[in-house]
Amino acid sequence: MVQKPGMADLHTHTFLSDGELCPAELFARAEHAGITAMAVTDHVDWATVETTVPAIVAACEAECSGGRLLAVPGAELTHVRPGQIAPLAERCRKLGARVVLVHGQTIVEPVPAGTNRAAIEAGVDVLAHPGMITEKEVELAAELGVRLEISGRQGHCLTNGRVATLARAAGAEITFGSDSHAPGNLRGRDDAIRVLVGAGLDERAAAGALDSGLRLLNSRSERSS
Repeated sequence: MVQKPGMADLHTHTFLSDGELCPAELFARAEHAGITAMAVTDHVDWATVETTVPAIVAACEAECSGGRLLAVPGAELTHVRPGQIAPLAERCRKLGARVVLVHGQTIVEPVPAGTNRAAIEAGVDVLAHPGMITEKEVELAAELGVRLEISGRQGHCLTNGRVATLARAAGAEITFGSDSHAPGNLRGRDDAIRVLVGAGLDERAAAGALDSGLRLLNSRSERSS
């Protein structure tokens, strides 16, 4: 029997921020969708980081101790002023977040100007849905090893083509995130490949983006130690 490739989702939410599902149901639905590894990355700012990140850590530890899904605790810094991104990212890591995302300058929300560059300079793991990111910012992301997300979420996906084109030209690493907030938002591997190909990647590069996410989660998980 040929084993199916793994599927990683680096961007998901629960009702610990603005998602609809408790972590346990998110894990169950993810496993049903064929996802083998995921990061739980609820929105945080300075008001919520001290409670949200430890709760995510506890949920992921419980899942990894009894389930087949590799659940990695994370956080998504959201609408934080650019000058606060680096210290808040560091606080997330100290609280146990193993994957840190920043809510990039999507074109459908009023994200503060300068967020994309501040996130890259802070060396976060993934810049989510970075919108009209500039060539210079993409080049800096490539230099610093910050991954750029191709988003599976409505609205945030509108600039996927730009992100993919600039990332490939600069050699920046691409990853996939469903940005799941509700049961119907999760995407299995085939669906994620379609989103990535729709952004302009060929199928080999699309598979490579999913593999990149899987490597990141495996490297950040306690299971790999």
